[in-house]
Amino acid sequence: MTADPPKYRPLERFWPYADLPEQPTEEELASLDPDLHEALFGERPRPFSITLVFPDLDVPAFTAALDLARASAEFREFGAGANRRYRARFWSSDAARLRDLFQIVGASDATEVLIDDRPVPYARELWLPLVWLLIQR
Repeated sequence: MTADPPKYRPLERFWPYADLPEQPTEEELASLDPDLHEALFGERPRPFSITLVFPDLDVPAFTAALDLARASAEFREFGAGANRRYRARFWSSDAARLRDLFQIVGASDATEVLIDDRPVPYARELWLPLVWLLIQR
């Protein structure tokens, strides 16, 4: 090794990396996995919810299903191409719209039903019919 000073001195910033803000944006926080959000920030007080997660489906009423999903309490699209998924959260007061959406997308085995953001046994067979009882005739 030589005692000569180096001819190149790197800058104090990391050039190839983006200049990211220190705090996450509202969109980033909304897209966090619910378990990760709870671990980082604690439990969020929120009413009971049922969430439908479904892919693109080849059914005639799919555009109506997307309209119903977009009108839900929370709606997100994620993925691309064959991996695109739609996530629609409904409160118990939205039981009629939840039922209408499930009648369109529920026939697919790829549709997931989450109770308070968690997969629960018998969500389709037990929990959804219990919520249907909330619909006033």
